[in-house]
Amino acid sequence: SCRWAEVVAAVDVNTLANEVYKHNFPGTPLWAKTIEGITLQEFDRLSFDMILMSPPCQPFTRTGLQGDVSDPRTKSLLHVLHLLPRLQKLPTYVLLENVKGFESSSARAELLRTLGACGFEHQEFLLSPTCLGIPNSRLRYFLLARRHQDPFPFRAPGQVSVPGSTGVCLVPQRQATSSSSSEEKSLDSDAGPECSSKSSLPKGAFLFKLETIEEMARKEAQDTDSSIQMLEDFLEEEDEEKSQYLLPAKSLLRYAFLLDIVKPSCRRSTCFTKGYGHYVEGTGSVLQTAVDVQLESVFKGIEELPEEEKLEKLSLLKLRYFTPREIANLHGFPLEFGRCSSAGMPGCALYWGLKAMLFALHFASDLILVVCL
Repeated sequence: SCRWAEVVAAVDVNTLANEVYKHNFPGTPLWAKTIEGITLQEFDRLSFDMILMSPPCQPFTRTGLQGDVSDPRTKSLLHVLHLLPRLQKLPTYVLLENVKGFESSSARAELLRTLGACGFEHQEFLLSPTCLGIPNSRLRYFLLARRHQDPFPFRAPGQVSVPGSTGVCLVPQRQATSSSSSEEKSLDSDAGPECSSKSSLPKGAFLFKLETIEEMARKEAQDTDSSIQMLEDFLEEEDEEKSQYLLPAKSLLRYAFLLDIVKPSCRRSTCFTKGYGHYVEGTGSVLQTAVDVQLESVFKGIEELPEEEKLEKLSLLKLRYFTPREIANLHGFPLEFGRCSSAGMPGCALYWGLKAMLFALHFASDLILVVCL
């Protein structure tokens, strides 16, 4: 049965995040302060039943410095873990989301130690929206914990659950700390080698658009996976207003070979980052709206063309960014979820993908405290 719940506090210092949150949930108490600035007395007064956390991911991301607990941005999580055993009333549930990489961190080890000391059962997962039939790759770590309950039916101590072709694959932590399993790689289409400059690439190893045979085969396999919906199910109707999302000529000429280009009929898209709409390379897929134009016919021999002709050929694809609404759709936000006028795009870094949580579509803050009714 479904239980009603009330959000008693949402906490974030990001101005844009708070504007979006207030716009959609005007009746929810919103604390625009650092989490480490919340006292034990303030937590106790709320007497909450559930904590939902999405701590800053930068200390754990695979492409960053991986500062882990030494990174100042981990202070908020460590502060919550410090206060948790000292609460007058322990919550019943804890839910946490973070990037792939958190599962092998010292912060995770401290999280599990604290949860165990407080009497919580827990299970961890590595999940992507593709597991739910959504055509977007965004592999993320999730932890579910509950206190004074029967063990989870899928409980596997010391292991991270990864959905596989035959159900749930349980990856031991010693394996997760060293290399990704085949199941993880299948969920994470962004895990391949990054092409940051054409000059460093081996000659002859690539087809058109700097893609290897293996990469092309992977994309074709994704696009024929009927368990995942097509992108067209998440797109807005094409109209003149969409012209504002077309890639500018400068971006086409500079980044054309590095773009992940998808059509409405595709069943895949790469992870959208906070730089989407402001930066081009590695921030998310772009949409080819001229669906009858073949990519190969545009890119074959294009490097030998003068700049004007090159731009003319690339323009045939009518490449545009995904709109904020479309990215919200791909992240599971309901249609009634909107953005305030100041949260536009391009230029605002598309807030939509920044805090999305697969298991808590309601929330857009670093910390959510909930009372079950």
